[in-house]
Amino acid sequence: MNMKAIDMSKITIALQFEEGEQQARLIDSLAASPSVSEALLLSAAERHFETTTLKARFVQADSLLSSTGISKILDEMKSEYLLLLLPGQQVQFGARTLERFLQIAEDTGAGLIYSDFKDEADGQVSDHPLIDYQLGSLRDSFDFGSILFISKSAANATLERHGAMDEQLKWGGLYDLRLKLSLVSQILRIPEPLYTRIPSDRRLSGEKQFDYVDPRQRDYQVEMEKIATEHLKRTEAYLAPEFETLLPDVTLFECRASVVIPVRNRERTISDAVMSALSQACKFKFNVIVVDNHSTDKTTEILAALTAQHKNLLHLKPERTDLGIGGCWNEAIFSAPCGKYAVQLDSDDLYKDEQTLAKIVAKLEEGNYAMVIGSYTIVNFDLQEIPPGLIDHQEWTRENGRNNALRISGLGAPRAFRTSLLRQFGLPNTSYGEDYATALRISRQYEIGRLYESIYFARRWEGNSDAALPLITANRYDYYKDYLRTVEILARKEMNRK
Repeated sequence: MNMKAIDMSKITIALQFEEGEQQARLIDSLAASPSVSEALLLSAAERHFETTTLKARFVQADSLLSSTGISKILDEMKSEYLLLLLPGQQVQFGARTLERFLQIAEDTGAGLIYSDFKDEADGQVSDHPLIDYQLGSLRDSFDFGSILFISKSAANATLERHGAMDEQLKWGGLYDLRLKLSLVSQILRIPEPLYTRIPSDRRLSGEKQFDYVDPRQRDYQVEMEKIATEHLKRTEAYLAPEFETLLPDVTLFECRASVVIPVRNRERTISDAVMSALSQACKFKFNVIVVDNHSTDKTTEILAALTAQHKNLLHLKPERTDLGIGGCWNEAIFSAPCGKYAVQLDSDDLYKDEQTLAKIVAKLEEGNYAMVIGSYTIVNFDLQEIPPGLIDHQEWTRENGRNNALRISGLGAPRAFRTSLLRQFGLPNTSYGEDYATALRISRQYEIGRLYESIYFARRWEGNSDAALPLITANRYDYYKDYLRTVEILARKEMNRK
């Protein structure tokens, strides 16, 4: 069998310049490889760099993440492949890392390649697998690790076909290039740990999940939204702000609204949640539907006692034992007592005051809204506000909210739905992303209303299901949300085609 030999000196290394011996040693070790033709050090100002290799040189640019930085690298490099070392992490290359990237690139013709790696923390080394890239992986937070391997010919072809990067992009040059590359070539993951990384961000999953709504990152988010929106236009999945009109309800509902609370083993918080719902001051009839998913602690006993005291509290106990949170929601919305509107309350959260339900229903009836999403405040178990505080999703706009929803991680809480419409779709029987999937599906056709004042307390405590996710679980959740985006993009393209 005639195996194609790999031509050496095909790789240009590019990284953000940092003072210190550590980076100098890294450059020297990489430059020693016959696969490397040169190393480009990005710096906004002229610097002096002590290194033993003649392959390293400075390139004056602000950041390799900006449009000017990535464009400068592509213009300056003379080899076929670019290995980008992303800033902010310490990296140690494994045996034949460069050769493996080069081999996969030559064999597959992929435009962008990334790999799994190992984490080193507190003297311990552990595997850090990533997830595969798919059509719906358009979020700017997609984790590629610390190394990207890019084909220059694929990048050039991409920019020629889809246009050069906007010169004004301060943070999103690489993001823009990646999205464009995904349209003309493969983005490929090597499921092998090719390097070791010392992570700089060691926060738990529950601490990271609100980064995208941090008001200090507003300018960054606006730029990323613009890039993602242009990408959706190129893929023909973009939706203009034109919404279908809701048909009048033909169902006769027993009450105007139902507060839906799925629960399993929340003996410490379920009473607070239920009483928060029951205390709502409304001029219309409402009930509270708690779906008790086979709790094994005192939750069932607590609910039985409360149900005996309150006529508008319904304690549902599903026969099925395979229900996730979405499945519990389906039990509630398809039940006869469910009201015209179904309103979310998690079993460890509370409404801010007695006016929350009335405000949500008023918003639903104010316009042609199939769904309304409120704003919430992050609090500790004792209801004291903790960072980041208010989560109001001010990034949502009527003009582009449902497009930007494909880029971000969530849409907010509490969520409220027109029950008759929700019954047409149902919720996925999962315990993560079921609300995101439903919101995406509804927003494809119908308008979503927003309440930007805080009407809900979201408790962050050790009992939260997403407080400190293991890596394998976080990966599964991220992959599932990317899958939901994939389905939604395909559906929107099909809707636009028709």
